[in-house]
Order: sequence, then structure tokens, then C-alpha cells
Amino acid sequence: MIMPLIDQLNDGARALELDLVYDPQGGRFAHPKGARLAGLPEDSAYVGAMSAPGFKVLHIQDIDYRSNCLTFVACLTIIRGWSLAHPSHTPILITMNTNDEKSPAPGGVDERPFDTTAYDALDAEIARVFPRSALITPDQVQGRYPTLRDAVLRHGWPSLGAARGKILFALDEGPAHVAAYRGARSSLQGRRLFVNTDETSPAAAYITLNERADTARITADVKAGFIVRTRADADTIEARANDTSRRDAALASGAQYVSTDYRRPDKRLSDYQVRLPGDAVTVCNPVRAAGRCGGIAVEP
Repeated sequence: MIMPLIDQLNDGARALELDLVYDPQGGRFAHPKGARLAGLPEDSAYVGAMSAPGFKVLHIQDIDYRSNCLTFVACLTIIRGWSLAHPSHTPILITMNTNDEKSPAPGGVDERPFDTTAYDALDAEIARVFPRSALITPDQVQGRYPTLRDAVLRHGWPSLGAARGKILFALDEGPAHVAAYRGARSSLQGRRLFVNTDETSPAAAYITLNERADTARITADVKAGFIVRTRADADTIEARANDTSRRDAALASGAQYVSTDYRRPDKRLSDYQVRLPGDAVTVCNPVRAAGRCGGIAVEP
């Protein structure tokens, strides 16, 4: 079972992923078909939480629907509280998949589309919990530069000192969802999320590059000034084989955020785990700061 968010943060996680569904009226996902097909009794606390209007956190509706915080606002409130209690933490990246697919269960409930209205509501829910002063936002990074891309390439991101205690959100989606979130903006003016896009986009600042084959591209992008998230493992492949080659390549690539399912090993599979030397939470970037402080812990 995945650890609760607060335990993940206490264990050193500084990149979290939330899978969201749009539920403006509430109750759309309160009675999962999978539970009914399996003959499971209804959980009144679950039904109550899922009946409230607002975004819900679940992986696959009707089938894989039990998250350890059920609503987006509940998850954000946990993160906000932890952040306030640990004001010197290095910036936490929250990536989001915004799901709008059909149910895999016969007679299940399809997810609502994520259009611009949905994304406006998403920004509004973030604003309910996090003031702008608690975030690293596209506007803050862009400053007076004509585009967000110009800003990160010519000026860069906030310093580590200015970024401590802050949160940044990123929409980890494809072009159609990114277009709906950007709307007619030249970059991401007024938005709270960065978006996953290619290096040539005016909105380029954050990029997801998850494959081992992306290693050279990751290093080049990090040197240029982009923030990159990659992953050390996927689909239990590395853990089953206790294969650390992908992990080691990810950590050496310079990617600022390296995701894993195994900050601690799953002994049913192997001893595979992903942690930094000395059990540091964050280290000075091995690509951007190799000659100054590469590898030195900046959050022990």
C-alpha cells in the first residue's frame, strides 16, 4: 500500500503525483461499479467525501479508486500543513494527470472532459489552499521577459534560498490538455501550473522525460535551464530484477526530480530502492553545479 502523503514527505519525497478527475456537482464517483460487482458494502465515509463538489483523486474510476486522500483539496491541505511545519524544505513538485477517460467497468461512470472551464476550476481549488506567496508560479518565473521560455533560458528559476518552503505544480499531460489549460495565452500568464511541453514552446519551463533513452536530452535541457522530471523505474520491472542501471542514469542525468515507486524496497520483489547518497533528501545538481557543489546535500 502507498504511504500516506505526510509519511512520504517525512520520508524525503519532494515530488508527488496526483491523478485527478473533474466532479463539479459532486457524487459522480461516490458509488464505484467495481465495489458493487464485487459485492462490497458501501463505506459511508467514502461516499460522503466523494459526494462533495470538487476534484477527486483516483487512479482508475470504478476499479482503482481508493486513494489515501480522496479529494484534491484534502490532499493539498495535507501538503500545505506539512510545508508550513517545515519551512526550509526544498521545493516540492506536484505533477498532475487530469483523467477524462471512459470507465473500464461495464455500467461504470465515464470521467468528465478537462476543458478550459475545468482547468479554471482546478486553479481555483489550488488557490483555496495555497496563496501565491507559497507557490512558484509561471508569472513569478517569467517576470518581465516576453515568454516563460525566454525567462528560464536567459534568467533562470528562483534561487534555492528563495524557493525553500515553496510548492510548484505541473500539468503532466499531452498537447490537447496543455492547449486547453493555456487557452489563448502566449505563455501561462495568470496560471498556477507549469505544463509539460517541448523545448521550443513559449510556455516551456518544465518538461517530463521519463525514458532511459531520454538521458542525453535531459542533461541538455537541464544545462539550458529547464526543470525536468524523470523516473528511476516503472511497472515493477527494475524492482523485480533489482536492476539499478536506470536509476543510476536518472540520478546522474541532472533531472531535478526523479520519481520512483521504491523509496523503500518492496521485499517481496528485491532490495531495489532509490535514495540519494547519505540518505539526503536533495543534493546540489550534478550537472548544473558539478564544479561548485555537485552532490552535496542541500536538504539532509
